[in-house]
Amino acid sequence: MPEENEPAVKLTFGKHLARLRNAAGMTLRQVEEASGKEVSNAYLSQLENDKITKPSPNVLHVLAGIYSTSYEDLMERAGYFPASTQEARQARVATFAVENLTPDEEKALIEYLAFIRKQQRT
Repeated sequence: MPEENEPAVKLTFGKHLARLRNAAGMTLRQVEEASGKEVSNAYLSQLENDKITKPSPNVLHVLAGIYSTSYEDLMERAGYFPASTQEARQARVATFAVENLTPDEEKALIEYLAFIRKQQRT
């Protein structure tokens, strides 16, 4: 956990996708199947490892549906929209329907959700 005075480390887009997939409790192949093979596991692996940094909006739309996340957020993180201001971020529906989440809080919630889902599978 970072100290209060340390700046938050911004995840790459690929690492954010990997975190969302892990929170959903899915493997790369499961995402491929859930997408109707629109997103191959090899392509998703390249995205998650930041070898591909700008997937098409179509791919982002598919992933948003699979991960139950905001399509607009994925588009913004992929660089299609300019980064929103903090005020705009707080105004939109936040992850888990909790307002005013900091990026660190959002990250912690997603990681905790992944932990809980993993515990439920064992």
